Amino acid sequence: MIAGVRVGHATDPVGLTGVTVLLCDAPAVAGVALRGGANDVVGLDHLDVRHLVGTVDGVVLGGGSRFGEEAIYGVMRWLEEQSVGFCVGRAVIPHVPGAFLFDLNVGDAHARPTREMGYDAAKSAAAGPVAEGSVGAGTGATVGKVNGVTCAMRGGVGVATAQAGDVGVAALMAVNAVGDVRDPATGVLIAGTREAPGSRRLIDSARAIAAGSGRFGVPSHTTIGVVATNARLTKTEATAVASLAMVGFGRALSPPHTAFDGDTLFVLSVGQAALDVTRLGILAADAVSSAIARAVRAATSLPGIPAARDLVAE
Repeated sequence: MIAGVRVGHATDPVGLTGVTVLLCDAPAVAGVALRGGANDVVGLDHLDVRHLVGTVDGVVLGGGSRFGEEAIYGVMRWLEEQSVGFCVGRAVIPHVPGAFLFDLNVGDAHARPTREMGYDAAKSAAAGPVAEGSVGAGTGATVGKVNGVTCAMRGGVGVATAQAGDVGVAALMAVNAVGDVRDPATGVLIAGTREAPGSRRLIDSARAIAAGSGRFGVPSHTTIGVVATNARLTKTEATAVASLAMVGFGRALSPPHTAFDGDTLFVLSVGQAALDVTRLGILAADAVSSAIARAVRAATSLPGIPAARDLVAE
């Protein structure tokens, strides 16, 4: 990730859910963009330009749908113990927004990220390489659910970076889309909706949806992520970068932003470098699309739900 941002995962390999925490070494300016019709987000008031507090201390991504919100309180507890947050007299109040994906149709429907998992993810957060694939928020993630989860494939967590001079961006994405994942460079399908249970043949999800076929009409999908940059941004600029970076969803997901997806992208500004907002947004879109592709390529299979690597092996 970008210098000044640490990442920690907590994974429940039995219940098949988890949480991913990004913590900032210093208070960060943040923005967010929302697409689709099924967003599950918490703490966006901290990102409003009218809010008294101008910064956040981290971001939480998790499974569990709205139940995943519990993990935020564990992260806040760990930050409070480190005296990280907005000082109000003798109290310290961390500001930590979050977004959550629906993984309750995989594994144990009653397994959700807990406060303890949030605490553990925050405690383990570190700089350097980030574990990808079926970990953290991506533990129970799936993609290609036009024919239901029995014809889906594995989603996951992916990380990618992009650079322009001394300005860098890093995207961490947890991919749980209703549609397919395509290689952003070639457009080739990497993972998506399978023709039938047990089949390894992929259909084109966007075409299937356009034709009126499929059983995907419930809000059980979502791709969520964070772009961190060492560029100096205001809240308004961070939101603009997040909106531009959403282009990366369209390059790698087919289709993105459906009425049944809750696509959410945060931007964290943790540095002082300078770059035009439009150029930065284009750079971020590149990182986002690459991270989405990396997420499914790094995922591992479950019984009945293959991963992209299983298709390559054939």
